[in-house]
Amino acid sequence: MASNRPAPQAVYIPNDDDFGTYDDDSFEEWNPTEDSVRPVRGRHRVHKKGGGGLARSSTVLGVGVIAAVGAGGIATAQDGKPPVSISMPDLPGMDTVADSLPAAKSLPGVGSLISDDASDSTATAAAAAPLTAAGVSTADAEQGTTDAGEALRARIMRQAENQQNQADTAVRTAAEDAAVKKAAGEAAAQQEAATKDAKAKAAAKKKKEEEARKAKAEAARLAKLAKSYAIPTSSYTLTSHFGDSGAMWSSGHHTGLDFAAPTGTPLKAVHTGTVKEAGWAGAYGYRTVLELEDGTEVWYCHQSSLNVSAGQKVTTGEVIGRVGATGNVTGPHLHMEVHTPDGTGIDPLGWLQGKGLNP
Repeated sequence: MASNRPAPQAVYIPNDDDFGTYDDDSFEEWNPTEDSVRPVRGRHRVHKKGGGGLARSSTVLGVGVIAAVGAGGIATAQDGKPPVSISMPDLPGMDTVADSLPAAKSLPGVGSLISDDASDSTATAAAAAPLTAAGVSTADAEQGTTDAGEALRARIMRQAENQQNQADTAVRTAAEDAAVKKAAGEAAAQQEAATKDAKAKAAAKKKKEEEARKAKAEAARLAKLAKSYAIPTSSYTLTSHFGDSGAMWSSGHHTGLDFAAPTGTPLKAVHTGTVKEAGWAGAYGYRTVLELEDGTEVWYCHQSSLNVSAGQKVTTGEVIGRVGATGNVTGPHLHMEVHTPDGTGIDPLGWLQGKGLNP
């Protein structure tokens, strides 16, 4: 079941007629104590219950007025509006009410806010300062700024300048770090390139030295080998080479190496071996087949005469016959062929060079 709330009582506002005549007994004496009065923090007002009566300390009222005017001054400094003028009318009988109130200094938490010391420079400066100076810090005052709006503008400008300086410092630091990083990267790349170049040069030098060593060793081997091998004749001219093509050869290409020389020029054994054949061989004329120790066969063809017979042992440089023009020839020369142990014919010039000989 809902219930109707009582209507609020109208607030009693005294007028000038009410204060025309009054009885001193209509006011109670107010004796606040430390327990009944809380410390003053921010804006406070004391309200006495009953009768719609109003009692305020003149000092507290003055503080409220100053606060209001100060707020108006701050608003003026911040918004650029003219300060608001506040006036309080003198109410009849307020002097008697003020006399019945205790001193503001005796109120707990209020007395510490009020000082009678005339030598207090801070209080004196604050009282003498204009209301528009509210919000001006000590640092602003030292710089000669007394207007709150100007002080706020100056602080905002200083803050903006500090932020800009920090931003510039950050950009400069980032640029320096990037430059250092780039320089380090370039130095590292140059170092790496130099290292690779040095390694490549070292490898090339090592390879060259290795090749020189191998060439020297091969030259020594061939020199030693050449002492055990000999060129088959002397006073000669190389005419036809292995693989030359022509109709004069039955196979269509030349199968040996021709040493053109006068008839009767001595023919020598190229290496120690055994005479496998010695006699007439048709188109080859008189031919001697010398078998070496590794099974290689060396053929001496178109000889004018033979100095050895089959089965005979010969040594390097020993004369085994003479240059002639027997068989299918166009003039006196030695037709020399070389066959591997399986019977394959190979280039005699390359074979001689492999033995350290340069015909």
